[in-house]
Amino acid sequence: MQIIEYDAKDFEKSLHRARLDDEAKTRAVAEILARVREGGDAALFEYARRFDGAELSGANVVVTDEEIDAAYSAVDPALVESLRRAAKNVTDYHLRQRAKFCDDMHSVGKSSVLGWKYRPMSRVGLYVPGGKASYPSTVLMTALPAKAAGVKQLIVCTPNLDNPLIAVACRECGVDKIYRVGGAQAIAAMAYGTESVPRVDIIAGPGNVYVTLAKKQVFGDVAVDMIAGPSEVLVIADDSADPEWVAADLLSQAEHDEMASCFLVTDSREFADKAARAVERQLAALPRRAIAEKSVRNNGRIILCKDMDEAVAVADAIAPEHLEVCTADADDVAAKISNAGALFVGHWSPEPLGDYYAGPSHVLPTSGSARFSSVLSVDTFMKKMSYINYSGEDLLDAADDIVALAESEGFGAHANSIKIRRRS
Repeated sequence: MQIIEYDAKDFEKSLHRARLDDEAKTRAVAEILARVREGGDAALFEYARRFDGAELSGANVVVTDEEIDAAYSAVDPALVESLRRAAKNVTDYHLRQRAKFCDDMHSVGKSSVLGWKYRPMSRVGLYVPGGKASYPSTVLMTALPAKAAGVKQLIVCTPNLDNPLIAVACRECGVDKIYRVGGAQAIAAMAYGTESVPRVDIIAGPGNVYVTLAKKQVFGDVAVDMIAGPSEVLVIADDSADPEWVAADLLSQAEHDEMASCFLVTDSREFADKAARAVERQLAALPRRAIAEKSVRNNGRIILCKDMDEAVAVADAIAPEHLEVCTADADDVAAKISNAGALFVGHWSPEPLGDYYAGPSHVLPTSGSARFSSVLSVDTFMKKMSYINYSGEDLLDAADDIVALAESEGFGAHANSIKIRRRS
């Protein structure tokens, strides 16, 4: 990994993060969305044939109960139990969040009521990637927060069911239907609806650049959880950390994708050198070495800082998806962090713990969007409605003010809505 010294003036230029502003891909996605919106199943199945080599029809696009039963038979029962334990952690964590979404009604004026009401979305579409890897864990990390929110119907679109654990995870998480479609065309189907795939209220879940660009373009016709780019991890470490552990954590994200990013931020040149050597040693033994190596070479950086305060400033500027704090005073350092999708605090809280097991969702903001965006959670699938129940007496008390404000904006009909009641 390249080692650089922090320089506030040229810092942004020294980083290399994959971007999603490819004009050719954006145009290609726009065409796919338009064709599926207009052509429904016919266009959806044509793209599945072209991109995935899948021969689909209305008769086989939905995964059957018998196919899911067969998936259970193909999975080691011990692995199913591991999945169930992880699912319990994710469910318990998000049910605690759901308990905080309480309707509120309070009295105002002489006899009026104001408040708010929370309601879950009705139908949620989840995207589970299936390109360079398969992600049964993503089913848990998207479906279970939605279930905890009280969503009535869950559908999953995925282009690859070669890993039977995906189908198993869908049933364990209460998914209603699985559609064997992927890519931008699956996003279009969920956003606009086809003869086979129902229109949803929100699309959630990670995907490749085409999926992400599709989510970006359909936003407004449907809600989306976030516009997420390639995976990334940043580790703040000092001499108390084990360089082999830190190297392993950096590579755990590098192996996702050639566009993934990994950053080590440290105040120790000696530790930086040790970690860089450890990354090289561990790379050689990785099953996905080719992917991880390209990620590390292109998007990996070790950033040397003068102290931990500067390290925190660097981390907040990068605003990473995953942020590990591997220092002697990890709690104190973590308390200073403002921008991260997820915080992993201490030497025994590696990022894969969050990917698979701890409880919080692993669907997180990337590419610096942690400055203004949040982890997928129960909140993602909830709506808040304001509640206004005024009495006649209180409305008439406020009438002059409302009429004056409406007329100041030139809205006579607004004003008349109040005046007509005052004349009654």
